[in-house]
Amino acid sequence: MTSTAPSTSTRLVTLADIRAAAGVLRGVAVRTPLLPADDLALTIGLGAGELYVKPEMLQRGGAFKFRGAYTFLSRLTEEQRARGVVAPSSGNHAQAVALAARLFGVPATVVMPTTVTAAKRAGAQRLGARIELAGTTTAHRMARAAELVVAEGMTLVPPYDNHVIIAGQGTTGLEIAEDVPNVETVLVPVGGGGLSAGVATAIKALAPRARVIGVEPRGAPKLTRAREHGAPVRLANTSGLADGLLAVEIGSIPFAHHQAFIDDVVLVDDAAMRDAVRYLLDRLKIVAEPSGAITVAALQAGLVEARGVTVAILSGGNIEWSGLRELLADG
Repeated sequence: MTSTAPSTSTRLVTLADIRAAAGVLRGVAVRTPLLPADDLALTIGLGAGELYVKPEMLQRGGAFKFRGAYTFLSRLTEEQRARGVVAPSSGNHAQAVALAARLFGVPATVVMPTTVTAAKRAGAQRLGARIELAGTTTAHRMARAAELVVAEGMTLVPPYDNHVIIAGQGTTGLEIAEDVPNVETVLVPVGGGGLSAGVATAIKALAPRARVIGVEPRGAPKLTRAREHGAPVRLANTSGLADGLLAVEIGSIPFAHHQAFIDDVVLVDDAAMRDAVRYLLDRLKIVAEPSGAITVAALQAGLVEARGVTVAILSGGNIEWSGLRELLADG
């Protein structure tokens, strides 16, 4: 693995940036609710009404990614929109960009891995995106997207390493702080870092005493390694069930926010995520993909000390019946 030194001049997204994004998204994005998870709360030592999940699978496009994608496209000029956009993505960002592009009347191409799930590829196709497949890693997808930018004049919609994207994703944290101002712990999934950076920024601005805990798959410990090295680290490879969180490197802009606002990061294994998907289905009647269930997995596995009013962000639910059956089938 290699280390990339962060820019010392990285500007941090502000609460004003996030509130501006919320204004753009008002009436377009879903303000997802906070749902009590009393059964799990009592199991981990909290009281009834002290644990909530924020189900971003109820967001348009089935994941939080719509927040950032729509905010980004709202900033483009008419000339840029006419040339179209391209998005590298394992699936959720692709669907979000395809949906935002449809709403703005913009041609969209998405670059997905050859290992993309059938549900995520079909979702992007249903939304009118042109599909390109490129390799298996974030680097492969970014390289192909960059080629398309040069060849066809499209605008790249970054999945996470961008101030506007981070501000859009940060509206998730803004809603949490507004809905439960006494929040004491927030758990947020970590992929490339856009969601975790935005959420941490909003929470620390509005509920500064709250802890923000990043949660990432054991098979993709890019934030853990970055924190150890003091700079983003490119992993040789990543693996695991949480296909939406398998970036090989944390974004440099998100990492600057993590260094400022994230209190801790924990690693979750595949078995715990599988158990969390089943729990959410059985007890809360929520369909989550493994990436979306990882925060609940961390709580169930005892990786995060339950302390005060706690919110676990469920980042998405882009998994369909065939995928659920394969994931949860006994034996």
